[in-house]
Amino acid sequence: MAFLSGLLTIGLLLLLTGHLFSIAWLQQLQNDAVIAAAVMFVLIGIMHLATPRKLTYMIGGWLPYALELVLISGVLEIVFGIGLLVPAVRIYAACGLILLLIVMFPANIYVAVKQLPAPGGLPAKPWYTWSRLAFQPVYIAWIWWCVR
Repeated sequence: MAFLSGLLTIGLLLLLTGHLFSIAWLQQLQNDAVIAAAVMFVLIGIMHLATPRKLTYMIGGWLPYALELVLISGVLEIVFGIGLLVPAVRIYAACGLILLLIVMFPANIYVAVKQLPAPGGLPAKPWYTWSRLAFQPVYIAWIWWCVR
């Protein structure tokens, strides 16, 4: 939900900036949504790289090379996030992010089933860890809508 809050906040701030300063490109919600997604995925990717050991618990019990997988996912989030900003590769970056979200979904299921704390010190309450699963399709839809 923190990710969704970031997407919405950044997107709305960009839209408001576009209207306040008469920047036509930022007055288009789809452009703001692309930038918001790029920023959020780059930030999340940086978090994966800065503190990878804090995230290995999500996959450490059932996949080998947990640290390496966290690092790889962080790099991919950054690369695909930046790719959203490059029109020539935007659709490929979006497909990469969508695939990454699908591949990472089992880790979120694992966290919910095992009643582990959500990443980043977010609540470990079952209502929160299970509700995070409902937002994964929202993020996929957001990315797809941005590039269509």
